[in-house]
Amino acid sequence: MKKHIQEAVAYLKEKGFDTPEIGIVLGTGLGKFVDEINKETFASYKQIPNFPTTTVEFHQGKLIYGTLEGKKVVVMQGRFHLYEGYSAYEVTFPIRVMHELGIKKLLVSNAAGAINKGYNKGELMLIDDHINLQGGSPLAFKGIEEMGNRFVDLNQPYDAIMNKKIEVIAKQNNITIQKGVYASVMGPQLETRAEYRYLGIIGADAVGMSTVPEIIVANHLNLPVSAVSVITDECDPDNLKAVNIQEIIEIAEKAEPDMILLFKELIKEL
Repeated sequence: MKKHIQEAVAYLKEKGFDTPEIGIVLGTGLGKFVDEINKETFASYKQIPNFPTTTVEFHQGKLIYGTLEGKKVVVMQGRFHLYEGYSAYEVTFPIRVMHELGIKKLLVSNAAGAINKGYNKGELMLIDDHINLQGGSPLAFKGIEEMGNRFVDLNQPYDAIMNKKIEVIAKQNNITIQKGVYASVMGPQLETRAEYRYLGIIGADAVGMSTVPEIIVANHLNLPVSAVSVITDECDPDNLKAVNIQEIIEIAEKAEPDMILLFKELIKEL
């Protein structure tokens, strides 16, 4: 793994990825964030040694480097999912590469369905904790001890300082932001009515198919991380409607300006 990381980092440094401070992972419908960046260089996932390539048609496949609010950033425009057939190691490989490039903080976004009936489409949810229902771990492979502590403590997986700053920024800018528990499932199928009920019973406020592997690896690397979900659909098992993926993307795009403002203001303070 170390060799694979070093090969990817060497390629990116040759492309001009020079000691970024902050890494950002963009989720479904949130690709316009890159328009805010003073871009200096980019690399297609297909070109980066040992990188997976996204197979989801509405996810881009670029790593972008530039300046945002006076900070050097590296941005994943499109992420990887277990449901694409990748291993947890492959899904989280870019996080390890960004860390090796030099990032000191990680920001993650995603689109999620609301389990909490008090949440509405288009709102944001600051992830305070998570439930891993993906059936595996990005740390469960032979040789992980060479990369760091195998038994990572997740008593507080999301950085309390950055989360507090996000809450303050949201309040100052009149942005409605919930705070809750994100459940990560395998996918790609959507949940049944019984599964939505189960998720509510075990304490989930929102559900999605990403993010948790990235958070686990960030903690393994002692990399402070915060994550925000865009609530794109309401998963009420008693009033369940067929999900329209295009509608989910459109809702995420409408909420994107609030997400951009939160991340930009946070980056300014980091």
